Amino acid sequence: MKEFLYSRNAVYETLRARRRQVFSLLLAEGIQPTEKLTQITKLAQERKCKIEKVPRARLDKIHPSHQGVVLEASGYPYADLTDIFERAEQRAEPLFVLLLDTLNDPQNFGALLRTAEAVGAHGVVIPLARTVEVTPAVVNASSGASEHLLVAQANLHQAIDALKKAGAWVVGLEGGGQAADAEQVRLDGALGLVVGSEGEGMRPLTRKSCDVLMKLPMRGQIESLNAAVAGSVALYLAYMARKK
Repeated sequence: MKEFLYSRNAVYETLRARRRQVFSLLLAEGIQPTEKLTQITKLAQERKCKIEKVPRARLDKIHPSHQGVVLEASGYPYADLTDIFERAEQRAEPLFVLLLDTLNDPQNFGALLRTAEAVGAHGVVIPLARTVEVTPAVVNASSGASEHLLVAQANLHQAIDALKKAGAWVVGLEGGGQAADAEQVRLDGALGLVVGSEGEGMRPLTRKSCDVLMKLPMRGQIESLNAAVAGSVALYLAYMARKK
């Protein structure tokens, strides 16, 4: 299955990651040369990818935010949970996995993938159904970070069980009053961090499967942060705890 990836960062990182087959690079006619565009063209040439100059209107039909660059490539290469475990072993690090429970917004998903990649998470697990997948919109929202991450589709309850058997502490991000404050939760060892959906949070079975529920400290007038912001803050709290 082929798809069209758009925007310069998304296309650049896809070519750099070398995880997908690439078929053609479409550049808008009259596009002004930049350093990033030169790098994209060079990577495409190295992959023996066909490069075409096409009318900008053709790219507009694919997506209005193409930035003059579109890459025709194979579908996203999902990983297995075992691949994520192996990456942690290869790096000789305690497991660090982000689990997303029925997230639906591509922008939120992409933002969380970008943060997960930035903090060195070994992988991301999403449910098999009722969730956003790694689409071109998600690749764009992640600025191409998705291409360097291992994303697995799995039964979330079974994935949590596998993480626990591997020695990971599973922490669910929750805004409710029964959740422990972040400073009371250990985040420095093997960790599975669970972020729920934008509206309803974690499903009951997922919540029940967590070892502990954690809430972020809030001093302002608003009651909560959105899923992407809250998840990103929690990922960085774990990153800082692991660094110590």
